[in-house]
Amino acid sequence: MRDPVAFTSLVERHSADLHGYFARRAPQAADDLHAELWLRAYAARHGYDPARGSIRAWLFGVARNVLSAHWRQYAAAGSGMPRTAGRDDPWEAVDDRIVAAALAPRLRALLAELPSVERELLLLVAWEQLTPTEAAAVVGIPAATARTRLHRARNRMRLGAARDMTGDPT
Repeated sequence: MRDPVAFTSLVERHSADLHGYFARRAPQAADDLHAELWLRAYAARHGYDPARGSIRAWLFGVARNVLSAHWRQYAAAGSGMPRTAGRDDPWEAVDDRIVAAALAPRLRALLAELPSVERELLLLVAWEQLTPTEAAAVVGIPAATARTRLHRARNRMRLGAARDMTGDPT
């Protein structure tokens, strides 16, 4: 990755996934954050070590740092953290969107209740399609720890959703 020309292929290969990472977390700033990611990644390209993980995981780590810096800047400005976070019958898709819209606030609340590392691991695996090992490299923890925390996060989400469906307040 030391060759600037080779860097261009990285941009082409990973750009859409990384832009999606930002669009799901900071939609209004996604384009600017995406541009900042590539500036920082290019500047830091000599620091990439293939022995520590895939280039994809490294890029998501850079993206996470860019997003963290954005949120720190956002908070320092006094704005606080932003609130997030092919079928034949088109009406099925409409129904699914209505159901999803009804569930979204509760799922966001359940996600917000997770410890930050567990939440980030879950989102990296679910949204960004990283493996647990790649997600571990992004957040800087051992892979076995990431798998344990990911399991814990999934269980908490599952139990929270089950409580909501049964009306059980515990």
